[in-house]
Amino acid sequence: MTAPPALSTPVSPPPTVAEVEAAMRRWIERAVIGLNLCPYAKAAWVKRQVRIAVSQARHLDGFLDDLDAELLRLRDTPADQLDTTLLVHPTLFADFFVFNDFLDVVDRVIEEHGLEGVIQVAPFHPDFVFEGSAPDDIANATNRAPYPTLHLLREDSVARAVDEGEPAELIVERNIRTLRQLGADGWRRLLAGDGPSP
Repeated sequence: MTAPPALSTPVSPPPTVAEVEAAMRRWIERAVIGLNLCPYAKAAWVKRQVRIAVSQARHLDGFLDDLDAELLRLRDTPADQLDTTLLVHPTLFADFFVFNDFLDVVDRVIEEHGLEGVIQVAPFHPDFVFEGSAPDDIANATNRAPYPTLHLLREDSVARAVDEGEPAELIVERNIRTLRQLGADGWRRLLAGDGPSP
């Protein structure tokens, strides 16, 4: 007698908090800083002013509670102790377009806290696609992270970095050249930790 066919495909367990943190650290060190995708990131990172907050919320309401907490933490903590926060959820936003639509809710949360002009959000997602871009365009990797992420930034820090650094358009152009030279396979190896860092 043969066994009946399986009714469902086994689902891999979600990554642990430690695994998510390790992947995010590797992305920051090897891609964001290593490829110089954000020339302002290294200073805050080496000063330990970057917080990686991994949400384990089981539903959207819980994630919004985590967002509230991280916004208030950033607002109430001196910048020399905490300059920026990466709020990560490894499983809640598997679909990029759902995540993208959710950004409207994030904007409303910032308004409700009276933080417009104080904190801004930069979105990152493993399947990030810029409007008008093809999904396989490697230029999308500038906003691709190992997991869906809301990067909470102080407006003052952003403005200061822009005033002291290169024009944004030059950074974007350089990043696209860097990623095209690296290629999709190189990007995957970089995030997987294979081979030497840049």
